[in-house]
Amino acid sequence: MLKRCAHALVPIITNIVNLSLSSGSFPSLFKQATLTPLLKKPSLDKESLNNYRPISNLSFLSKLTERVVKDQITEHLSTNSMFNAFQSAYTKFHSTETTLLSVHDDLIQAMDKQQVTGLALLDLSAAFDTIDHFILLHRLSTWFGVCGMARSWFMSYLSNRSFSVQCNGLKSAPSDLSTGVPQGSVLGPILFILYTTPLSSLLLLTLLHKHTICLLLLSSTTYMQTTHNFTFHSLRPTLRQHSPSSRKLLMLYPNG
Repeated sequence: MLKRCAHALVPIITNIVNLSLSSGSFPSLFKQATLTPLLKKPSLDKESLNNYRPISNLSFLSKLTERVVKDQITEHLSTNSMFNAFQSAYTKFHSTETTLLSVHDDLIQAMDKQQVTGLALLDLSAAFDTIDHFILLHRLSTWFGVCGMARSWFMSYLSNRSFSVQCNGLKSAPSDLSTGVPQGSVLGPILFILYTTPLSSLLLLTLLHKHTICLLLLSSTTYMQTTHNFTFHSLRPTLRQHSPSSRKLLMLYPNG
């Protein structure tokens, strides 16, 4: 049905998206999400609420607008080499398999050199829900050059969000969402990895004179693999990211 009406709807949708970007405002109706509890694994206890993942059902126009912004900020980060070099998952050509291969390779190399290796695993429960909006906005502007109208848009995107829970045909009353980013949104994953980017730099700077650390962020899990061989050259990309970025993200608008 939507495809049949595309010729009439495309100009209208384009104007809506352009108006959102040019005004730095994310429409209020786009911020209302309906959460559907999804059991993480079929084998888990259905009676325990901790075993459910809250997936946000968002409107088509909301996701489309997010997609436009995601493409722009991804291009901005790629062009200026701002992606965390140690990030796996939610990054192009870097998946969970990449993480396992990297850790396995480091362990094998350390064993060949008769070095002792320590592996620490940190699991963040409900990771997307832990994001503080103020810290995220500050990080976007100081680390990644998101300022002006672009920063205003993200501030609008994060503020005044609400959600309702729907289960077995019943729907709860709306509740305010003051922290976190919606699971199921287009921008959620990339905002999460930008939020956690300084973690690797902080650890590298703290352990700089002790040993090399390889940090890989895998969705809600952080893997840290340490070995006793240190090379400054391999740390340069991350150390450069520790300084606030002077590059600025400019919002571009799709053609009408």
